Amino acid sequence: MKTKDMTLIAVMAALICVAGPLTIPVGPIPLSLATFAVYLAGSVLGRKKGTIAVGLYLLIGIIGVPVFSGFSGGFQKLAGVTGGYLIGYLPCAYLSGVGAEKRDNTGWWFHVLMMTAGTVVLYAIGTIVFMQHTGNALGAALSLCVIPFLPGDAIKVAATALITQTLRKAVFAKNS
Repeated sequence: MKTKDMTLIAVMAALICVAGPLTIPVGPIPLSLATFAVYLAGSVLGRKKGTIAVGLYLLIGIIGVPVFSGFSGGFQKLAGVTGGYLIGYLPCAYLSGVGAEKRDNTGWWFHVLMMTAGTVVLYAIGTIVFMQHTGNALGAALSLCVIPFLPGDAIKVAATALITQTLRKAVFAKNS
């Protein structure tokens, strides 16, 4: 791996670390910009490097650095009620990266579709873990953990789709 790649991965991991703790409590799952940073990591860096950036973010949090929601950290957060959403960031970044990598051949709609698919996987993993920890039924879990976040995540997907090409060109310019 080149020094530039390692630097880009570290910068994206840092961006997620900054976005993750800044939350608005709206119930058991807080509202944050972390998903936007995850979409950007996958979309700008591609599926492999973007997923590595998210993995680095998770490792930083697991060792205790307060980069998770509400300035928390530690393995207990990953193993807790919201841990499935953190784990779901990995496939979300990967699928966002797949969409961005194929965008030149398929158009912006495929990128949006893949970020949406990544969000669905993130929600599925997170909601299943949430249900296991709380004993909530599916309907209750969806009303607490998914439905309130749909409008915001739609905006984050749209914003990422709008800025990805410009950022990818800047990051991967031949003279940089």
